[in-house]
Amino acid sequence: MSNSSSALVTEFVLLGFPELCHLQGLLLGSFLTIYLVTVLENLVVVGTIRASRQLHTPMYFFLGNLSVLETLYTSVTVPKLLAILAGARAISFSSCLTQLFLFLSLGSSECFLLATMACDRYLAICRPLQYPAIMGSRLCLCLALSAWLGGFLASCVSTALITRLRFCGSNILNHFFCDISPLLQLSCSDTTAIEMLDFVAALAVLASSLLVTAFSYAHILATVVRVRGGAGRRKAFSTCASHLVVVAIFYTTTIFMYARPRAISSFALNKLVSVVYSVMTPLLNPLIYCLRNHDIREALAKLLRAPSSSAQLAEASRADPGTRLRAPERGSPPPAPCRRAAAPGATEACVGSEPESQAHDPFRGHPRQV
Repeated sequence: MSNSSSALVTEFVLLGFPELCHLQGLLLGSFLTIYLVTVLENLVVVGTIRASRQLHTPMYFFLGNLSVLETLYTSVTVPKLLAILAGARAISFSSCLTQLFLFLSLGSSECFLLATMACDRYLAICRPLQYPAIMGSRLCLCLALSAWLGGFLASCVSTALITRLRFCGSNILNHFFCDISPLLQLSCSDTTAIEMLDFVAALAVLASSLLVTAFSYAHILATVVRVRGGAGRRKAFSTCASHLVVVAIFYTTTIFMYARPRAISSFALNKLVSVVYSVMTPLLNPLIYCLRNHDIREALAKLLRAPSSSAQLAEASRADPGTRLRAPERGSPPPAPCRRAAAPGATEACVGSEPESQAHDPFRGHPRQV
């Protein structure tokens, strides 16, 4: 990224949290723990969805994309925050702009992906008969790619405009990562046009995705109200409310930070809000969307039981060679075949097996494979 001001400013110094200098060790340990837990839980979600065939549905396909995005999103800022708390505060001009571009791109992609997920749930819950025909594997892939590419394209303009600013004064950034507001505060160029263009771009991304999300959840809530049975309605409301809490926190903080015509001058408030949507939201999203989900917990439990069952079977075979499988003797009756379910798309069930009873929850994945 070339810039005419690169000869004037070659690096920035990120202050982090100087007002909490007496708590640097505590902050380092806390943010490190949060980062490791965030990455671990997102990797668990992605691995579980990948390894469990029953989770190969549109809902979990989008949840897997969200987990990958959250891992990248938090990895853009938190490692540098840990380095700042450890004493490495300098960041080069090109690294600063790269961090800014990735942060804005992934944040915009998350807006589009949350809107896509809300639309998917709207179709599954409010249009269940048309849902299998609409949400095919090709459409799911196109929607996911559109969310990723749309976020990166939406951030190109803002980043390109910032590269043309002149930084001829102080190079001290009172923040823990390179964000738009502190960079505009340091520039000695006229930033009025850039602030307005950035405001329009942020408003377009947030308004379009928020309208789709709000429309989808409004219709979902209206459908949930008509669910028969108190237990099913309470479970659906609990799931829907937890989803709305995460969406509300993300959009509220993001709109407060970026959908403003002027840069924020209060750096303390700037950093506090930034911690919420860049550190806490990626931590909560896997817990709310995935690990509270019955299907994912069940699939994860099966994956955890599988290695121990295989080990026990291998140990029993070594202890008693007679327990190994043998070919049936001549004249013995063949084993009872599995009876295939009559409904199309249903799983096979052996004779005598009991079907699993499941409580009604409109937020469970649709059985269509992707």
